[in-house]
Amino acid sequence: MKLYYVYILECADSSYYIGVTNNIERRFNEHEEEINKNCYTVNRRPLKLVFCTNFNDPTQAIAFEKQIKGWTRKKKQALINKNWEGLKQLSICHNKTHFSNNHKKAKD
Repeated sequence: MKLYYVYILECADSSYYIGVTNNIERRFNEHEEEINKNCYTVNRRPLKLVFCTNFNDPTQAIAFEKQIKGWTRKKKQALINKNWEGLKQLSICHNKTHFSNNHKKAKD
């Protein structure tokens, strides 16, 4: 069974690079060895693999990669640190217009 990995690299400038691959060791080495001169990580080495999870389905892996690319830095850090409660709290919408915050008005 082939596995697909979603990973986060921490760059030397403290930024994060998020990617998906079917071979995490090969892909990390490609980042380190400047295989793709246009890659985000080329001028941000050294790199550190700070998160990696696997999927059996490439579609799910790609969807998760896209999802976490849209997250805030704090939310990514909660994922990296396996801070599930913090991740849950950071996922709550605090917008005044969000439906979960409108129930208070209906009660008042």
